[in-house]
Amino acid sequence: MKRFALTCLLAALFARGLFSATVDTVSVFSDKMNKNIKAVVIKPESYNVQAAFPVLYLLHGYSDRYDGWVQKVPSVKELSDYYGMVIVCPDGAFGSWYLDSPVDSSFQFETFVSKELVSWIDKNYNTIDSREGRAITGLSMGGHGGLYLGFRNQDVFGACGSMSGGVDIRPFPKNWDLAKRLGEQSEHPERWEKHTVMGLLHLLSPGSLRIVIDCGTDDFFYEVNERVHRELLYRDIPHDYISRPGAHNWEYWSNAIKYQVLFFHEYFSSH
Repeated sequence: MKRFALTCLLAALFARGLFSATVDTVSVFSDKMNKNIKAVVIKPESYNVQAAFPVLYLLHGYSDRYDGWVQKVPSVKELSDYYGMVIVCPDGAFGSWYLDSPVDSSFQFETFVSKELVSWIDKNYNTIDSREGRAITGLSMGGHGGLYLGFRNQDVFGACGSMSGGVDIRPFPKNWDLAKRLGEQSEHPERWEKHTVMGLLHLLSPGSLRIVIDCGTDDFFYEVNERVHRELLYRDIPHDYISRPGAHNWEYWSNAIKYQVLFFHEYFSSH
């Protein structure tokens, strides 16, 4: 009932055009990759009147770019306004998978997102510069990134999530440039194990991280999300798991993002 009421209120406010979030496009230099990388930073209307704001890092999917979210789901600006949070959408290249690639030094996106970008955002915006004020999520490749970076960087992010995420990459050794980032799976199975979300669950302990996972029942990643969900239950790791009819598309993600942002807002509000 609470989420339904919030959804109805958001819809009414959107229709009236009562939001005026500001969208910045910034360029952040990566020492690790020796190049500038773009990002979108969405600031809520209230940005200038409060001292510090929580930050949600929102990752795009394979073949997309830093402005994918604001172009395809403009309502993310209204969500920033309504919940009073900064939303940062970094470029993750065409197919970085948000990893520090062991075979390609030009793809070091775990370091960029979880260290270099976070540091730059905290220096240049009014943020809550602790894990209690940071969350990370994304869709598809970015859903993998949201959990992968969240699990591996619990000192940086206090909450993480995934929408239609490729949360176990091992069943897909020939897809989406994964072999370019990690080498062939047949030659480096242990490397693939270390770089998949499913292989990182041992890093979690009950209550160490707030986690939300969402995947549609018609999605080609549905089964791997189900397996991660079952393994988290087996390990007694608290998490929100959402599954509803839907496929791997923007119609699904434009709805899913509303529940993800609500989840992170509740996390931020608890501190």
